[in-house]
Amino acid sequence: MLKKGEISSVELTQAVIDRIVAVDNDIKAYLTLTPELALEQARDADRRRAAGENNPLLGIPLAIKDVICTEGVPTTCGSKILENFVPPYDATVMALLSSQGAILLGKTNMDEFAMGSSTENSAYFITHNPWDLSRVPGGSSGGSAAAVAADECLGALGSDTGGSVRQPAALCGVVGLKPTYGRVSRYGLVAFASSLDQIGPFGKDVTDCAILLNAIACYDPRDSTSVNVPTPDYTEALVDDIKRMRVGVPQEYFVEGMQPEVEQRVREAIAKLAELGAEVAEVSLPHTEYSLPTYYLIAPAEASANLARYDGVKYGLSLQEGELWDNYKKTRQSGFGAEVKRRIMLGTYALSAGYYDAYYLKAQKVRTLIKGDFDRAFEDCDVIVAPTSPTVAFKIGEKVDDPLQMYLSDIFTLSVNLAGICGVSIPCGFADGLPVGLQIMGKPFAEETVLRVAYAYEQATEWHTRRPVL
Repeated sequence: MLKKGEISSVELTQAVIDRIVAVDNDIKAYLTLTPELALEQARDADRRRAAGENNPLLGIPLAIKDVICTEGVPTTCGSKILENFVPPYDATVMALLSSQGAILLGKTNMDEFAMGSSTENSAYFITHNPWDLSRVPGGSSGGSAAAVAADECLGALGSDTGGSVRQPAALCGVVGLKPTYGRVSRYGLVAFASSLDQIGPFGKDVTDCAILLNAIACYDPRDSTSVNVPTPDYTEALVDDIKRMRVGVPQEYFVEGMQPEVEQRVREAIAKLAELGAEVAEVSLPHTEYSLPTYYLIAPAEASANLARYDGVKYGLSLQEGELWDNYKKTRQSGFGAEVKRRIMLGTYALSAGYYDAYYLKAQKVRTLIKGDFDRAFEDCDVIVAPTSPTVAFKIGEKVDDPLQMYLSDIFTLSVNLAGICGVSIPCGFADGLPVGLQIMGKPFAEETVLRVAYAYEQATEWHTRRPVL
């Protein structure tokens, strides 16, 4: 419609802002809204289009997870310790989106410092699932997933450390992609676990995710973990043909305790891939059972190091009432929530003298075994498919007092981060009236293959067209 001149970017942006006003009191997807900035950017986009510029994201209103630095716009990471922090610079992904004319609607709610699976760990409020307001949207990028599902933006960015894009995408019935580690710059992404974090897009369908990945995937010398490999046009991979593609199904991902209807929807989706001409075969990922304990040693250890910077001296909350060490303690005690403190303590313990070899070093060795499982499996298949989440969205408050049950929500997504590979979650049906996600995993830097399989499935089904009634 923008290309044809049927609407202007200003009209589109205003319509989305009106939608946010209408429904966000119920959803609570946004922590910060920037309507004046959005309309200013929309006017600029209209001028650029009138001058002949034609970019897929020009004039498109997007939402950004509040863990990505935005110059002049608060970036809180869902934490009281960064309540008044306004970055003086843009993250690389933000600079790329701005240069292409995308519009910033605001910053979305999240679990504090991306630590959580339900957005209940936000220091500000809980985001609600648009399909059922009594349920969680998933986490930690729950605000971004809910905003896309509720039509409060046309696409969004999140971050994925152990499933934080894919799991909320599954629970909210949208598409969420976790790129290969090193594919998208982490410069300006506030660090949780530096060897696991990766920025990824949310879209209403696979095409939108491919367009967003095109916009943000690039080599960035400012990120020492960015990998200098060619970046293809991901939209060219969206062909409706997966004949003779090899699809691996790991039995380790169909476990006791899974919601039976979720397993049924995923198995139906796998049957649909076979019907479309894919060659489906069992594969084994034997170290899958160790992914949860491995992740919950490595991620907290890295968080313990990364979050040491919040000391009340350089930026963020600062309680200066006495001696230096007392100020440190008071600032961190008041600024961090319970889950963040839990993980800092776990990580500090795992790194401490006498325990480093027994915990952190051993976890890194098991991580190598998990990556080896994927390497061997990918010798025999092009993609691996599995459930994204063992259940549909659970009730708000249902797991908040049981950290282990909460951690198990990410049981099927953690391994992808430990192995550094790519994965996407797409809608594949409903259980109890709530969306179910199918996870498609690919080799390192094989986002094209993953998107191709996702697109072929999406074209053969209509789950991605369903919208929650608000």
